[in-house]
Amino acid sequence: MGIAPENTMFVVLCFEGPDDYSMAGGLGDKITCLTSTLADMGFVVHHIFIGDPGMHGTELRKDGKLVLHRWCQWISESHRGGVYDGEKWKVDDFTRSAPLFIVHDLVHPAISGGKLVVILGEEWQTAEAMCLIHDLLHIYRLRDKAIMFWNANEIYGFEQVDWKYLSRATTITVVSEYMKQIMLKRGINPVVLPNGIPEALLEEISKADASQMREVLGTEVIFSKVARGRQDKGWKPAVHAVHNLNKLGEGSKLLAHVGMESDRQKVAHQVMSLGMVMKNIHPDGGSKDSYLCAASDRDFTPYFEVLSESSTADVFNFACPVPLSFLRVLYRASDVVLAASDHDPFGLVGMEAMAAGAIVFTSRKAEGHAEHMRNAIVLDKYTAEEIQFYAGYLRMHPEKREMIRASARQTAEQWTWKEVVKRLLRRLEHQAHAQGINLPA
Repeated sequence: MGIAPENTMFVVLCFEGPDDYSMAGGLGDKITCLTSTLADMGFVVHHIFIGDPGMHGTELRKDGKLVLHRWCQWISESHRGGVYDGEKWKVDDFTRSAPLFIVHDLVHPAISGGKLVVILGEEWQTAEAMCLIHDLLHIYRLRDKAIMFWNANEIYGFEQVDWKYLSRATTITVVSEYMKQIMLKRGINPVVLPNGIPEALLEEISKADASQMREVLGTEVIFSKVARGRQDKGWKPAVHAVHNLNKLGEGSKLLAHVGMESDRQKVAHQVMSLGMVMKNIHPDGGSKDSYLCAASDRDFTPYFEVLSESSTADVFNFACPVPLSFLRVLYRASDVVLAASDHDPFGLVGMEAMAAGAIVFTSRKAEGHAEHMRNAIVLDKYTAEEIQFYAGYLRMHPEKREMIRASARQTAEQWTWKEVVKRLLRRLEHQAHAQGINLPA
């Protein structure tokens, strides 16, 4: 018998989680989708994360299958800036207190009840805690009955990790072949376990909404770019491509969602240095530029209104949380979704856009799921000139454009979380065999 809800329990360690307080980017979405998918498949999942200090420390969801454990709330109480506010103190407290709770209160009872326990850790903040869990399991003589995977979504925080210790304690995994190559240079050969996308992203998008967005902007070429995380996400070529097309008289605009304030300032400087205009769109009550009143996940009128009011801008930046439902309309209405960067561990934004039937421009680092001129445009150097050339080519070849859009959606169907979790389970079964674990029937 393979790994199944009847014989396996999951414990997931990650700083980010489903609370608004705990969401800082793609990792929060990823871990919420992963744990929810496992619970929907019938597995009991315990998720330990840095939760909202105003919510219950423990919460049951998915008919009790998903158990949320909000950690470090006493620190978060005085650090209201989100999951990474007071990060150092949270990492210290998490490392000191979570391992004993996990081993004593979760792992030991499950194994005593005849179950296999799978422990999954995400990112550098949980690395030392995973090592301590490994040591405690040895003390309790339970290590041979548990599988431990630690995953890297990106390189941030790598200098904080004791790689020799972590390699002994866990099976190290990464989200892409690109990340695998980075690890190999460190002498580590990790397992590739990709991220996925919610199946709901494959739903049809309103053609009326996409058409209205194009009508409101009133320009020939619409670029969009959504970037998460701390690395260089390739904004400069995107801004220069818009500038160059406008100089040639081919009207273009860039719809952006720049994640971090420091990155917004850099992008704003690039835009102004070229003599262009950038508008930051804030939620109602913001302090500058355009304000966006609350919009539902289905009514996008406030977004269209604020875009119309600022139609003279060259670059629009949504400097506020934007629902994925609106981002999907943005992707579909765009002629080009720019999803390439100098550091692209997986390209989750690109995959979300492909699910919307968008034409994604990505880099060679995403070639695991992007095939040039079939389901995406794979840029060699990611320069403004390259972006301009392929944008023009697609305008001249509408049949090719539609073929890429259709192929993009077909590719996205293979990368839903349900399909990704199936691959994870097969990999865990392989690891169980390698450890000599006989799965309970």
